[in-house]
Amino acid sequence: MIWRKDEAETASGEHMAPPARERKDKQMADNGEVTIVGAGARLEGNVVSAGSLRIDGQVKGQINADGDVTLSPQSQVEADIRAQNVSVAGRFNGNIVVKDRAHLAKGGRIDGNITSKTLVVEEGGVFHGQSIMDAGASSGSRSSGQGGSSSTGSAGTETKDPDHVKV
Repeated sequence: MIWRKDEAETASGEHMAPPARERKDKQMADNGEVTIVGAGARLEGNVVSAGSLRIDGQVKGQINADGDVTLSPQSQVEADIRAQNVSVAGRFNGNIVVKDRAHLAKGGRIDGNITSKTLVVEEGGVFHGQSIMDAGASSGSRSSGQGGSSSTGSAGTETKDPDHVKV
C-alpha cells in the first residue's frame, strides 16, 4: 500500500481522501514550496514560479517568482528577475526588481541594476551597477521627481542618470 501525505486514516484502518475543498486549502497553504534548478541544469527562456525559486545551475532569460529567488554560490544567471526578495551568492548579470529586499552575499557578484525597498551588500560581495531604493519597487518603475537614491557598487562603476535606467 502506498501512503500519501494528504490521505486520512479512519479508526477502522480504512483510508479515505479528505474532501476536495480540504485538499485545495492544503495545496494553497503549501504554496511556500521551493522550486530548485539543480547544479547541472541549464535553462534558457522564461522561468515562472508561483512560490520561491532556488537556482544552483545556469539560467538565461527572464525569471518571475511570486516568492523569493535565491542564487546559490555555484549559480550563473543572466536574466531579469522580478520577485518578492532576491538573494545572490553566485554570479548574476541583469536587472533585479523586488518588492522588498535584495541581498548580495559574500562572494556573490551582481552586474546590473537593482530596484528594491532594501538592499543589503555583505562585505566581499561585488555590485557593479545602480541601486534604486523605491518604496513602490513592485511596479518596477518610478516617475521623475519621485524620491529614490542611486549608488554604484564596490567595483567603481561610473554613475549613470537614474531616470535612464532600464529595469
